[in-house]
Amino acid sequence: MTTATTTGAKAHAREQEGAAAPGLPRVLHPASAYPGDLPQGVTADDLVWAETVPPGGYTSLVVAAGTRVRVRDTTGDACAHLLAFHADQPTERLNVADTVKVQWQAFLTTGHLLLSDQGRALATIVEDTAGNRADAPRHDALFGTSTLARNTERYGSGDAFGPSPAGRELFALAAAKHGLARRDIPPSVTFFEGVSVSDAGRAAFVGSPGPASLTLVAELPLIVLLASTAHPLDSRREFVAGPLDVVAWPGAPTQPGDPRWAATPEGRRAYENSTAHRRTRGAAR
Repeated sequence: MTTATTTGAKAHAREQEGAAAPGLPRVLHPASAYPGDLPQGVTADDLVWAETVPPGGYTSLVVAAGTRVRVRDTTGDACAHLLAFHADQPTERLNVADTVKVQWQAFLTTGHLLLSDQGRALATIVEDTAGNRADAPRHDALFGTSTLARNTERYGSGDAFGPSPAGRELFALAAAKHGLARRDIPPSVTFFEGVSVSDAGRAAFVGSPGPASLTLVAELPLIVLLASTAHPLDSRREFVAGPLDVVAWPGAPTQPGDPRWAATPEGRRAYENSTAHRRTRGAAR
């Protein structure tokens, strides 16, 4: 389907609304009408965002520093591809290589940070029900997202509006809403589909253990891009994707005294860098 014409754009827009998970609109207004489960101490009235990203869909959010963003795979078939940019200066963005290298850890889970290319903490993972470990990989910080060429070769189409959209095509659409182009799209992290790597360096798709959720704290104002599409190493012959349930609520960035602040010297420096950056721009904390 093309969106180059008014007729095509209208048909696409209505198709996207119809692609939402049964029983829940794609974007819920107001967010307080969210009917799903929430963490202890969080009520629906606290929510500032609630959305279901359909299989093969994407979304983008702009959130204030301190905002909690929970992404949930409700079916066990979803694969969440995520990118983050500093909302006030999008030239600063997620650097997966530094995230892995600085923390000496490729299996990101609760307590790990997502680092920017300027040494600041963009976000902290504060909840991960999947429990990512080297011997039980549930997420992937090594292999990025799928490409148009890859999905076309594997499924017959990788177009963003086709039946098996590539992650990079979806990211291009999400990024464009914030004035960002394809050249601005760095490698992403992937949640809810794991990949193991043997001692010989061979990758093997592990897949999903079932429904799970992951919550991030924004340490800076962020643009968050999410794409729901198959992992690039998914070994299944058919294209498989599931819906992503996304909710957000206000909070505070990680502060000194939080156990995560001093958990590692590398993490402490990243938090200090983010805190100094916020304060020089007038933030109280």
